[in-house]
Amino acid sequence: MQSEKLFEAALGVSEPWYIKEARFDGTVKTLTIAVDFEAGSRFSHPEVAGTHPVHDSQTKRYRHLNFFQHECFLEVRVPRVKLPDGGVRLIEPPWAGKLSGFTLLFEALVLTLCREMPFAAVARLVGASWHRVAAIAERYVDLALEQADFSEVQELTIDETSRARGHDYVTLAADAERRAVIFVTDTRESAAIERLATDLRAHGGDPGAVTAVSIDMSPAYIKGVAMHLPNAVVR
Repeated sequence: MQSEKLFEAALGVSEPWYIKEARFDGTVKTLTIAVDFEAGSRFSHPEVAGTHPVHDSQTKRYRHLNFFQHECFLEVRVPRVKLPDGGVRLIEPPWAGKLSGFTLLFEALVLTLCREMPFAAVARLVGASWHRVAAIAERYVDLALEQADFSEVQELTIDETSRARGHDYVTLAADAERRAVIFVTDTRESAAIERLATDLRAHGGDPGAVTAVSIDMSPAYIKGVAMHLPNAVVR
């Protein structure tokens, strides 16, 4: 019981959740922490006000931060609640990550490492596949883009770079004032500027409000700016 209380404190598990048991498998060197909830508990749902009774539950497994050098998993009995309209919805526990099968803290570690090293190196370090590491990074990039606000963008820097050997190019656009990349697309033709203008509108920006663009003398870029960023001075 004392070890369960220790894990509850370390993981930040609080009522109605509790640690049911912790199992260490010395053969495969993994720690599995079983998390349950108190009988009679009610849970809130982000889309419906109030708290709701449990209809049934299912067990989900989340990869967590390592316990010393051993892989650690949370094995959670996750409730499905019954809503006033009769619908049944799954409740995600507060430590669940944005990608199925991971905790928020594990995803935070992966994202931190991805800023400093290639995905393959991160995958080796955390013991996950390259594809899972890439999926975590992609998910958070998508979430950040959903919240991006380009309403203040007035000056842009646009350039191209190759993303592989040979002549496979992408176009990058940065907010010159913030010095932050805000758009990437897989061409260096004038269509890249058209896509940029569309993306600006999608995030509250106005292509007509862009007053200056720093680009090389690529005819395709110059044509694209003239057509889709009509008030921008090319520098």
